[in-house]
Amino acid sequence: MYPLRRNRILRSNPSIRKMVRETLLHPADFLVPLFVVEGHGVKEEIPSMPHYYRLSLDLLQKEVKELWDMGLCAVLLFVKIPDNLKDNTGVEALNPHGLMQRAIKTVKETCPDMLVMTDVALDPYSTYGHDGIVAKGQILNDATNEVLAQMSITHAQAGADFVAPSDMMDGRIRIIREALEDEELTNTGIMSYAAKYASGFYGPFRDALQSAPVASKEAPEDKQTYQMDPGNRLEAIKEAEMDIDEGADIIMVKPGLCYLDIVRDLREMVEVPLAVYQVSGEYAMLKAAADRGWLDHDTVMMEQLISIKRAGANIIATYFAKEAVKLLS
Repeated sequence: MYPLRRNRILRSNPSIRKMVRETLLHPADFLVPLFVVEGHGVKEEIPSMPHYYRLSLDLLQKEVKELWDMGLCAVLLFVKIPDNLKDNTGVEALNPHGLMQRAIKTVKETCPDMLVMTDVALDPYSTYGHDGIVAKGQILNDATNEVLAQMSITHAQAGADFVAPSDMMDGRIRIIREALEDEELTNTGIMSYAAKYASGFYGPFRDALQSAPVASKEAPEDKQTYQMDPGNRLEAIKEAEMDIDEGADIIMVKPGLCYLDIVRDLREMVEVPLAVYQVSGEYAMLKAAADRGWLDHDTVMMEQLISIKRAGANIIATYFAKEAVKLLS
C-alpha cells in the first residue's frame, strides 16, 4: 500500500526544492576575514591558503570596494606585524598609528558603511606567538586583559564598529566593555570568541600572520592553557553565558564544522547573535581535495556553509565568502 504522504513530491524539481528550502544563504550572512601587511602594491598569496592573500593598504581599498559591490557588508581585520615590532607586552598593538589602526581607517574612508570588526589578541604582536603576556612559562591573564582593553580603545577610536577579542582570557569582555564605556566609546560593539577551541585547524592562519607559538623554555608550547579542550561541551555554554553577562553583543564558536553541536546548543540557549568562524584549515582542506579532483569544490563549499547556518549561525566568518556570493548571484 502506498503511503498517504509522498515526501518526494516536494523534491521533484528545482523550483519546488527552492520554494520549500528551509535554510537560505545571503551575502549579508558572511563576515570576510582580511589579512593586512605593510608596503605598497603588496598582494602575497598565502601558501597554505590558495587564492587568499595578504594585502597592503592600497590594495585593501580595492578589495573593500569589490566586496561591497558584491553585497558583502562586513570585514574582520587581521594584521601581519614585522618581527622587529614584536615584543612580549604588545607595545605596537597600542600604537594609534599602527597597521591595524590605519587599516581600520582605510576601510572606513573607502567604504564608510562597511562594517569593520577587528581582531583583539596579542599573538600577531608577540615574540612568543601567544595571545597573552608570557611570564615564567605561563600566560598572564589579568595583565593581558589590561592590554586588550587599551588595544580595543585604539581600534574603536580609529573607527572600528566591533572589536573581536579572540584570546580566551578570563574576564576580558567585562574589562574591555568598561574601558570602552570609560572612554565614551559607547557605540562600539564586542564580538566575543566565546568558545574558541584548542584546534589543529588553525595552522594556515598562523602561517598567514606568522603568529604560531614559538618553541621556547620561557613560554608554553601550545595554547591549551587558555583555548578550550575539544572534548568539552558544557564548558562552551558556561563561557558564552559569562561573556554575554559581561557585555558581549555577539558570541562566536570557532572552528566551525567540528563544533556544530556547540553551535546548536548555544542557539537554543542564548538570544544574542551567534557567529561561527569557518577557519583556515577547513578552507585549506577543501581547496586541496578539490585540486586533486577528489571533491567538487563548489558543491561541498555550499554544503558546508549551509550546514553552519542550519545549525544556528547568524554570521559566518569564512574565506569562501566571495566564491559563495558569486554562486548565490
